[in-house]
Amino acid sequence: MAGTTPDISLEACSYSRVLEIVSNKWTALVLYALEGGTIRYGEIRRRIEGISQKMLTQTLKQLERDGLVRRKVVPSVPPIVEYSLTPLGETLIPCMLMLKSWASTHYGSVMAAREEFDRGESIKT
Repeated sequence: MAGTTPDISLEACSYSRVLEIVSNKWTALVLYALEGGTIRYGEIRRRIEGISQKMLTQTLKQLERDGLVRRKVVPSVPPIVEYSLTPLGETLIPCMLMLKSWASTHYGSVMAAREEFDRGESIKT
């Protein structure tokens, strides 16, 4: 590596950029919840096990900021808030489905590799 210039940069790498958007554990679950169409806040929260109101609100705000989610307030008493994917957000779904498929196929192998590695590490210590 001495004398060479790095060819991978956190700022310029597309892998890093996409992970910046979707790497939060709740982001993928919220996108999955919105995959089927417009849904109300309470329904999203009911669908995602373990997500707090604070985390759901933060995640939705970040996805809205990123242009992936649209928030619509329906005038009523009390107000109804609906969320849906934007056209940009919909372009992310096929990519997420590919990652989901990969995980369904290979996660068992990853877990087995981790267990094998951990057994080896425990022998070394």
